[in-house]
Amino acid sequence: MNTRYNRILLKLSGESLAAGQGHGIDTKRLNQYAEQIKQLQDQGIQIAIVIGGGNIFRGLSGAASGLDRVTGDQMGMLATVINALALRSAIEGIGGAAELFTAINMYPIGTYYSNRVAIEAMKRGRVALLAGGTGCPFFTTDTGAALRAVELRADVMLKGTRVDGIYTADPEKDPTATKFDRISYDEVLARGLKVMDLTATAMCKVNNMPVVVFDMDTPGNLERVIAGENIGTTVY
Repeated sequence: MNTRYNRILLKLSGESLAAGQGHGIDTKRLNQYAEQIKQLQDQGIQIAIVIGGGNIFRGLSGAASGLDRVTGDQMGMLATVINALALRSAIEGIGGAAELFTAINMYPIGTYYSNRVAIEAMKRGRVALLAGGTGCPFFTTDTGAALRAVELRADVMLKGTRVDGIYTADPEKDPTATKFDRISYDEVLARGLKVMDLTATAMCKVNNMPVVVFDMDTPGNLERVIAGENIGTTVY
């Protein structure tokens, strides 16, 4: 299959792993993701993945309930490690190869993250699972994904969500909302669209990192994006 990208950074939300459960990890959804990822791995695509932890714990929610913000964010970082461990197990369970890197030193659970080591792992055909966000509080996993995409010299950052792109408004609340095929970072900021947080958006803009927002929950969509099909929304 002809592919548009050779090295990708895939950002997955923790909530998506919960599927209809609302929290925790839905095994069916986890295995669907693993199968899609392995399909790309089999084609020689170099893959790095950042996954959120909102299905287990959100730092902002913890802070709102009275936890210290730094502590809450650290708990959220640990939630992303749990999700990454589950995804690694699922990928390896179907014959794929994956390596877990953590932004904070958590040996032997994972290897302490270095962009050079993660790139080398991808070149050896292993999926690089990047957990722990940036390793610092007050940064989201979207910002962590943007940072890693730039550090790893990815061709694109793919943001897998439950909607099929970026709309003028929330399509689940506004039936008149229309979808963008392409949109510039400047327009995203001017319209106040919540594609990613401001820090992540600014990082991608400054470093000319394109982002494709697409529906990851439809099996086969990840491969379609890699093949260059016009699904989702490209932010440039």
